[in-house]
Amino acid sequence: MFAIIGIVIVFGSVIGGYLMAHGHLEVLFQPNELVVICGAALGSMLVANPLPIVIGVMKGLIGVLKGSPYNKAMYLENLKMLNAVFTHARKNGLVKLEADVDEPDKSQVFSQFPNFLKNHAAVGLVCDTLRTAISGGIGHHELDQVMEQDIEIHAHEQNLIATALNTTADAFPGLGIVAAVLGVIVTMGALGGPPEQIGHHVAAALVGTFLGILLCYGILGPLASNMTKIIDCEKEYLLFLRAGVMAFVRGAAPILASEIARRAIPHHERPSFKEMEEACRGGAK
Repeated sequence: MFAIIGIVIVFGSVIGGYLMAHGHLEVLFQPNELVVICGAALGSMLVANPLPIVIGVMKGLIGVLKGSPYNKAMYLENLKMLNAVFTHARKNGLVKLEADVDEPDKSQVFSQFPNFLKNHAAVGLVCDTLRTAISGGIGHHELDQVMEQDIEIHAHEQNLIATALNTTADAFPGLGIVAAVLGVIVTMGALGGPPEQIGHHVAAALVGTFLGILLCYGILGPLASNMTKIIDCEKEYLLFLRAGVMAFVRGAAPILASEIARRAIPHHERPSFKEMEEACRGGAK
């Protein structure tokens, strides 16, 4: 939501200042310049990145426009989820969790938390770790290292997506110059014509440079920066899950393991112990 507000402010400020200088909006409407700049940018992204990263960029942009889901309410729900899973395992034995971690979408425990199930990285981290712990044959230290490696690989893959968008954003000023040069070529071909026609071609060429710089520093660059911050928030979320799961695997009681996980939440989103306790007991609305 804030990203959308920011984009509106960027365009509003630029267009508002332009109108205050008695500019004419119809001059800025140059579809041919947009085709050159945006088409070339999309093509360069396809040249530089495999299809999964391109798809990830599109999904990441949608996620940025929606806003980060990693807030206090989300962490409270996940604390409740961890406590429910740990309590179920403590009452029925860790082996009884095998069916739940094999098919979490069909589990009576995990199915209570649909938002958790939507995050495939989180589901994989928790369920794969619990499955490995049930199988045995691996120490707590090694299991913790496996979780750390899993998180780092996921974060690296996500950072490749943000880097792809940032690289494309950096190309926009150069592509704007390409569009401007093409406009100059068209202008040179119109020499000898009416002055109004030449002026229109010159303005169109300058608009190409203007759009390239604006889209880079006003839109795509900030979107890529926002995407990087959301990726960092997701990594913090996975580290929070890691702390809780490892505490339980090492033998901590469900509520104590949940408390250890709570301590891994960033301070600005961390609920209090009382809030966590009420949520785990079903008292949170």
